[in-house]
Parts: sequence; C-alpha cells; structure tokens
Amino acid sequence: MTDVVEQNLMQRFHYLENPDAGSIASTAEGFLQQLQRPTCLFFQGRDTTRTRAVVTLLHGNEPSGFRALHRWIKSGRQPAVNIVCVIASVEAALQEPVFSNRVLPEKRDLNRCFRQPFDIDTQGQLADDILQLLQHYQPEAVVDIHNTSGSGPSFGVAIYVDDKHDALTSLFTQRLIVTDLRLGSLMEISEHLFPTVTIECGGRLDDEAHEIAWEGINRYFMADDVLKPQATEWGLEVLHNPVRLELTESCRISYAEGPQADADLTLKPDIEHHNFGVVAGQTFLGWVNTNNLRQIFVAKNKAQQCVLDELVMIRDGQLLTKQPLKLFMITTNPAIAKMDCLFYAVKSDGQEIVV
Repeated sequence: MTDVVEQNLMQRFHYLENPDAGSIASTAEGFLQQLQRPTCLFFQGRDTTRTRAVVTLLHGNEPSGFRALHRWIKSGRQPAVNIVCVIASVEAALQEPVFSNRVLPEKRDLNRCFRQPFDIDTQGQLADDILQLLQHYQPEAVVDIHNTSGSGPSFGVAIYVDDKHDALTSLFTQRLIVTDLRLGSLMEISEHLFPTVTIECGGRLDDEAHEIAWEGINRYFMADDVLKPQATEWGLEVLHNPVRLELTESCRISYAEGPQADADLTLKPDIEHHNFGVVAGQTFLGWVNTNNLRQIFVAKNKAQQCVLDELVMIRDGQLLTKQPLKLFMITTNPAIAKMDCLFYAVKSDGQEIVV
C-alpha cells in the first residue's frame, strides 16, 4: 500500500492491518469500543495477488458479521487470499444499548445511500468512502453481512442469477432472493463493479445467526475459489422479485394481542413466525381500523403495478393474506416497519406477484 493511499484511509477510516489477536479486546463489544468510528481491516492472504471484501455493520443493530470478524481475528488464522473488511456504522452500534440502533437519530439508512448524490449528508459521504475503498482494493467478490430485525432463517439477496452470485450465497445459506428493485443498496454495485451479495444471517439476537456468519466467513476466507458453485448439503432455493409491503407515511402501527385504539394497523406480536413458510390464503395477520388498504399500505412490483389486492385483504376489521404466499424479513420493530417495510413477499412457488 502506498503512503498516500494509507494516509487517505487513515483520514476516512480507522485502519488496522493484520491485527494481532492479543491487541484487541476479548469481547466483540470491547472491540467495538476500541474502533469508535468506521473501520477498515486488512488481512494478508497466502495468495497476495487476489483480494476479497466483506462489509458489515451497515446497520448498527445487526452484529453477526462483526462478531464473526472479531472471532476470526482471535483465531489467528491466515486467509487464502487478501481480505479487506469494512465495519461501517460503528457510532450507531455504540449507542446504548450496544448493537440496538440501526442508525443514529435523524440519519438516513446507510444501505440506501450507495448512489449519487453522495454529498448531501454524512451518510452519503460514508457510502462514497466505502465505494472508493472497495475500488482501491479491486476485490474479486464482495459479501455484505446483515441480520433481520426479527427471528427467521438465513438467506441471500442479489440482483443477478448467475454462477458467481449463486456460489457466493451458497457459502452462507440455502436461499437466494433475486430482485430487480433498486434502492441504493451496496449489492447494486454488482451492476458495474464486483460480484456482490447481501447475506441476511437471521435474527440479530439469535446465536444461530452469529454461527451462520462465522461458518460462512470461514468458507469465504479460506476457499481457493468462491466464484464457482460447489456441492453443498443444502442446495439453493431461488425466489424472484419480491414485493415490499410498505406503510404509508400517516399509518400508525402497533404490535399487540388485540386491536389498539390508537393504531391504524395492529399486528400479532408473533407475526415473524411466518418467515419463509408458505402462508395460506386468508391467514390472519392483524387488525385494521379502515376498509381502504391504500390508506395504510403501498405495494408495487418491478413494473410499478400496485399489487396490494394480490397480497392482503380486509374482512370485518381483520387483515388477511389474499393468496398463498412466502413472506420474509417480517419485522416486529415499528420503527423499521416505518423506515423500511413491513415484509417482503413472493408467490408460494417463489415467483413474482403480478396483477
């Protein structure tokens, strides 16, 4: 690394090269305290001609990837190739309670900022810095590790169906969501930079999710080739172009065992149990205080068709599914439901929902 590049990195990131196991805190929380700001880790591989990248903690409340990196450093291993790691929303993760805040107050979702303009706020500038860092290292692949806000199985998300994205996903999980939706997320750099997948390891509080991140990182770091599909015990299920069920700006949401007078939409507290199962038509989801779906929901497919009437229905004040569906990334966090979406859905056979 040239002195000029190193100086620039030191200005924009807390930079650690080949960190020694003894130099970092014994816990992930302690390690986070040592970092304090967006961080770049670099591990020299046995093969120094190639580099792979990991990005994690884009959301401060999604710690599985960070915990896996901490565990990797403590293991003292050397990867097969060079590895560059970006640990992004350190400040948000440090807000008490640690690993509980997706973003700092009044800040944009960082994983919606990977497109121009970058200079409108600090989140956009950080996204631009991350992209410049990745372009400097020219990795052969990028894995962006996340957690879901509620409990549920792991899955990958990509914008392409091809061998490279299938292979990267299969290192971590048995499900791949392929989407044409463009929101400004990091994985969209697959279009013009490097093969990139998002890995949702499962619930942010689940030990199983932390273990999925650890096992996947080990495969990704140690394999000689991560871009050719390898035989796995689990295979790969592919789901296409999920629809986001979003809330309108005026919708008031609550989670409870019965309808709440001060909420337009009250969902069952255990709604996340529907994650990735096939939900039958007319499955009960919660209660609404209107007969007009469009007062509380927005749902459009890739053709920008409104598909609300294909997703859900109202009957006697109850919210029901309209047809058999696969639901995933269901959240029981009202702030995330408002900021992002309530859940994603495809038809029961994994295909896109159309009018």
